[in-house]
Amino acid sequence: MPMEHIPTDVAADVSTDVPPDGGSWRQQTLQAGLDLLDQGLTVFDSSLHLVAWNRAFLELLAFPPEMTRIGAPFEDFIRYNAQRGEYGDEPVEDAVRQRVDLALQFLPHDIERERPDGRILHITGQPLPGHGFVTLYSDVTEQRRTEQALRQANLELESRVQARTASLRRSEQQMRLVTDSIPALVAYFSVDHGYEYINRGYQDWFGLDPQRLDRVSARAFLGHEVYEGIRPYVRRALSGEAVTFDYTLRTQAGEALCVRTTLVPDRGTDGRVVGCFELTFDVTEQKRSQALILRAQKMEAMGQLAGGLAHDFNNILTVILGNLTALGDARPDDAQVAEFTEPAITAARRGAELIRGLMTFARQQPLQAGAVDVGALVASVVRLVRPALPACLSLQAHTGDDAAWVWADAMQLENALVNLILNARDATPATGHIDVRVRTRQVDAAQAAALQLQRGPHVCIEVQDQGVGMDAATLARVFEPFFTTKRPGSGTGLGMAMVYGFVRQSGGVVDVRSRPGEGTVVSLWLPAAECCPVELAPLDEPGPVPGATRRGVALLVEDDADVRKVVRRSLLDLGYAVIEAGHGPEALEILQRMDGITLLLSDIMMPGSLDGRALGRAARSEGLARHVLLMSGCAPGMDALADLPVLAKPFTTAELARALTALGAMEAGA
Repeated sequence: MPMEHIPTDVAADVSTDVPPDGGSWRQQTLQAGLDLLDQGLTVFDSSLHLVAWNRAFLELLAFPPEMTRIGAPFEDFIRYNAQRGEYGDEPVEDAVRQRVDLALQFLPHDIERERPDGRILHITGQPLPGHGFVTLYSDVTEQRRTEQALRQANLELESRVQARTASLRRSEQQMRLVTDSIPALVAYFSVDHGYEYINRGYQDWFGLDPQRLDRVSARAFLGHEVYEGIRPYVRRALSGEAVTFDYTLRTQAGEALCVRTTLVPDRGTDGRVVGCFELTFDVTEQKRSQALILRAQKMEAMGQLAGGLAHDFNNILTVILGNLTALGDARPDDAQVAEFTEPAITAARRGAELIRGLMTFARQQPLQAGAVDVGALVASVVRLVRPALPACLSLQAHTGDDAAWVWADAMQLENALVNLILNARDATPATGHIDVRVRTRQVDAAQAAALQLQRGPHVCIEVQDQGVGMDAATLARVFEPFFTTKRPGSGTGLGMAMVYGFVRQSGGVVDVRSRPGEGTVVSLWLPAAECCPVELAPLDEPGPVPGATRRGVALLVEDDADVRKVVRRSLLDLGYAVIEAGHGPEALEILQRMDGITLLLSDIMMPGSLDGRALGRAARSEGLARHVLLMSGCAPGMDALADLPVLAKPFTTAELARALTALGAMEAGA
């Protein structure tokens, strides 16, 4: 009987039911045994009436228990299936008639059918000659799912094998495509030093044909000197040691590159080295960035040293200059005194200028920053300097059409450009060219890392000459204070140091590129300003030096006794009664205990926890002194002192007087 004529749903458990005809104990035992089978079972007689069944049949086909009785017609099971949609949209009576007619043929069948709930049944029927039909029902859902998964896995595996086979067929082409795209040299050479593979990088760098390996010779394309330098590393690699080493080579275009090569031994099945894989990267920019970092660290250390020296020397020069000017003022008509004091005062002032140069290098010089039109400033400097150059030496300014603004000290920027142009003049033949260019640039992440800058808009000022250039040793020291390549007596060696300090203090960097015989390009990179400045009215000139009338009480705070003595005399000459303190806490105690202090004049750098800045702010906020003026030979952190005026050491009595006059005018205006 075909499977489609077998009942397809039974849900009730009848394994313990007693046959309705009150069958014998033997029949009950047989029924219990059938119920233990995992497969469903039915037996229909020759007239298609139910003779036997088991519990698995009911569970697999979900028929109601009341349908399963001795003598139940096969037609009832088919109709029940049709009515609940087991056969799709086929009319019920057509489905019943078709399947009953087929069952009456009593043909063997072996089919599978998926029920609406997704369960897959394997149905096998065999006729019982002269007695009817027996049918077995098996749940093969998991088995079919597993088989489907296996088929899918086999299909995927077959697809992968096919793809892998195709990939292997293309492997050499793909490997060459990949390695040709790598910005590096990739190669393989055997133990006899013969190249078996090179990528396109060899063609770009040395003009070698990757398809003509028989013509590739390391000694030929590297040169004898470079080849001899790397031979020891090759020997180590062929002996089984992976090695990495740096060296310099020259390309077919004549460009010198710093490169880093890694050699990895290739071993055969017997463990012996049969060749080497080679990977070579251009690390020129990386080396340059490392050199910039080391130079910045070196300059920072030298700046700290220079700042400390400047502070101490300014105190010394304050004592010298103060005493010499006092001596000259005390005996103005004595020609012999003037003969000795005037050269000494001149020398002291020259020393002060040198100290200011050191302070600029140390980035401790106060800056009067504002928005600067770089194009206009460069054009002005070029016009100013051109008369100082030989007539046949060309000096050109290229400022472009775009507005270029920076936030900097205009006077310091002018000084820096003048210094660079005069340096270029000294290095350039009389018939050469000096070009000053102004460009606006958006510094990306790569440029920022290479130049040690912040990303964003910058203005680049380039001074390029056709001079003698500099070698690597000179470049490494170009910003060091007192280092100069000029003949003795023609320079202080502070020019480039001052340029470096000013640009770094302004948030930028100085980049120098030079080679012997190829000239020099000095680039000043400064952060671009966002907008143009609002023009301000010029400040009035300081008033005259006040006379020696009584000015009130001045509290002088200075830890150096000799400096304190000189400044005290200047204050007395200006009409102040002077009280002295050697450190901040002592001065604060005096301020808090004594009323009527007209002027607090304090050094900034003092030992202890209370420096001049904190003392001055405390005096101003608590109203402990009418006027506050700070003095310093170093003046670190000037941005934080915008609310307090600072007088740079060394200074004379007249300079102190002008500072006090300006202070009074400023506070009166406020």
